Amino acid sequence: MLGSKIDLFGNEWLDIVFDQKNKSYGAYALRRQSSSDTVKALFIAGTLFVLLFLSPKIISLIKGNSTLDEHLETTRVVTVQAIPPADKPVTPPPAAIVPPRAKETHVKFPPPIVVDRTVETDPVQLKDLVNATPGQKNIVGDPDGQVVVTGATGDGPAKQAAAVEDTQVHDFVNLEVQPSFPGGIDKFYSYLSKAIRYPELAQEANVQGKVFVSFIVEKDGALTDIKVERKLGAGTDEEAIRVLKASPKWTPGIQNGRKVRVKYNIPISFSLGQ
Repeated sequence: MLGSKIDLFGNEWLDIVFDQKNKSYGAYALRRQSSSDTVKALFIAGTLFVLLFLSPKIISLIKGNSTLDEHLETTRVVTVQAIPPADKPVTPPPAAIVPPRAKETHVKFPPPIVVDRTVETDPVQLKDLVNATPGQKNIVGDPDGQVVVTGATGDGPAKQAAAVEDTQVHDFVNLEVQPSFPGGIDKFYSYLSKAIRYPELAQEANVQGKVFVSFIVEKDGALTDIKVERKLGAGTDEEAIRVLKASPKWTPGIQNGRKVRVKYNIPISFSLGQ
């Protein structure tokens, strides 16, 4: 038994395994039919694989025949135009435009005109240039002589200064010399504290704060174009303008060595002492 060839897939092996056992059990029936089931499964799987592999080609062949039929049915007739003749008539160019004739007659090469002219003086001869001194030479001056002006005179520096007069309003930050109150800015605020009269309306309403004003320091030091940039109200704005108009003249600003007009901004404080 041990030396014989054993077929594990044969039914004899199953009989030995299931000897004296319940052969009606499902495992015995499954093992007996396993070989046939395996063959059927391989056949069905192979058939399905072949169909799936060849299905695109079959579908393309079917569609190709239908497309060919459609192309044959939709054939159109194309009409070709006749070739034009080689000898095509040539259109002559338009005639040149001839300008109208001039009113006066013009001669292309007028004849030369000979004029007899009498020479009043003889031309300079070479011998006359021997003793001549046409170049520059030294001339000794006379201390008692007079200044002779042969050309026309102008207005001089006065006109030139008027032409370049600077009337521009400069910013005090970018100046060589800034405008200043005589004695300094502390003297200016001392003047304001003495000159300001606190308005009665502002005292009654207890209005306190700062009035921001701007003005132009002219070349002669006078204050012009006084404006209130930020108001406080209750008569304080008008009072700030009044004291600036009554201010003494300032020292003007200087730019490029000349007096210029300068715009200045200052705050004026209004405070009630408690």
